[in-house]
This record gives sequence, structure tokens and C-alpha cells, in this order.
Amino acid sequence: MVNEVTQFQKAGGELPFYQPQGREVELFKYAHHNQLPMLLKGPTGCGKTRFVEHMAARLGRPLYTVACHDDLTAADLVGRHLIGDGSTYWHDGPLTRAVREGAICYLDEVVEARKDTTVVLHPLSDNRRILPIERTGETLHAPAEFMLVVSYNPGYQNMLKGMKPSTRQRFVSLRFDFPDAQTEQAIIVRETGADPALAKRLVELAHGLRALKDHDIEESASTRLLIYTARLIRDGFDATEACRAALIEPLTDDEATVDALMDVVQASFGT
Repeated sequence: MVNEVTQFQKAGGELPFYQPQGREVELFKYAHHNQLPMLLKGPTGCGKTRFVEHMAARLGRPLYTVACHDDLTAADLVGRHLIGDGSTYWHDGPLTRAVREGAICYLDEVVEARKDTTVVLHPLSDNRRILPIERTGETLHAPAEFMLVVSYNPGYQNMLKGMKPSTRQRFVSLRFDFPDAQTEQAIIVRETGADPALAKRLVELAHGLRALKDHDIEESASTRLLIYTARLIRDGFDATEACRAALIEPLTDDEATVDALMDVVQASFGT
């Protein structure tokens, strides 16, 4: 799925909220200034996408975001010939548009895409900074403002879907994780307007869920899910049911695991 290009101007509306946890903002700025591609590594829902949106806004650059999946091909990124009005015409893909416009192109969960996609990225992610378009015979030279950003979750990927070292070593890398408790509470309050006491209880619950190692859970309870849960509770939905719908059920399809996780919820929110 490709999001339409968005651009935030510094003089315009409020920047997308992002709470820094280290020097990631500075590193991104330096990478962009030095025309270096960036790889973001970290669990689902820890703020990688919001970080890219925030940085695109701070830098005043258009942003193209592509959610990668098993059927995503190089043509989906670069472009293809289409038929219209009795003739064929070339339609740029999001990567090509980003190169032409000097935008930031963000490929979320890049290892989910087909392998031919990675090959297309190689000449853009080294000193050449070019995008060859075989179908049209063009070779685009990326302007200084263009930046390639990719992300993936190394804890979730298996060996068949890990990123090859030859690809990984083309990027400046940032490792993301869930924020510390105080920062995560502040994020929930900022994003939802929820009571700080509720935010604290949700973060404590999340830490308890993340500490469980003996249950069949592919992903940890994310900050994103905590925000969803806080919004439901803030608007009057029953706290325990909100936790089940927005926090526990998204983590697993196994009923026994859901029941076990709900025991943790009951200990925190049960009456």
C-alpha cells in the first residue's frame, strides 16, 4: 500500500509528534545532509514510522511511504507502462517520484518485499545514487535532497526473510525499542489526552506483558496498542474490555494465550 505524498512546511501546521529517546533526530539530519540512506530496526509499534514522518516534516521534504508485502515487486516501486485512451503511457512508481522530486522514500518492513525489490535499491543506496529505469531507458540521478529510508523488525524476521549483509551494510542504522516507562507514559498522554494515572497503569501492564517469555506471542505489546487502548478507556469504554480488544487480541489468535494474558490484565484493571 502506498500513501499519497505528504509535505509539511515548518511555517505551516504542527509537526507530527515524536518524542526523541536519544540522538536519533541529529543522526537523521546528518545522514540526510550527507546523502546517506538509513535503516531503522526495531519492534512493531515502537515509533519508527512516526519518526520518519516527523523528520520529513522537520526537513520540509515530501514523504512517500510504502508498506512492503510479499507481492510488492520492483515495478510497484519504479513504475510500469499502463494502457489508456488507446495507447500506453509510463506511470512512475513512488520510488521514482521520490527521486525526481528530491523527496524522502520510506519502505516500511522492506524485507517483506520480493527479492528483486532489493536489487533496485542497491544503486540508490551507494555512492552512485542512481535509479536505472530499464523500461524507459532512463537513468535518474538522485538530487541531494533525496533520501532512502527502510525499516524492518529483526526480532520477528526469520532467516529466510532477514536482510542480507550486503544490503544492510549500505545503510546508516538506528536501533529502536520501546521507550522507557516515563517517556512512554508521556507519549500516551500527549497522543490521547488520557489521565496520567491511566497512562502509568497501561505502561506497567505493558511491561508485565513484555516480560512474559513462555507464551506464544510473536510481537510484544506495542506503544501503538497502548495508545489505542487509552483512547477507548478515555471515552468511557470498560477498561478490561478495552485492554482485551485493543491490546491482547491483536497479539495472538490462540485462545489459551489470550486467557493467560487477560489474567495479567485482570490483575491490573480487574475489580
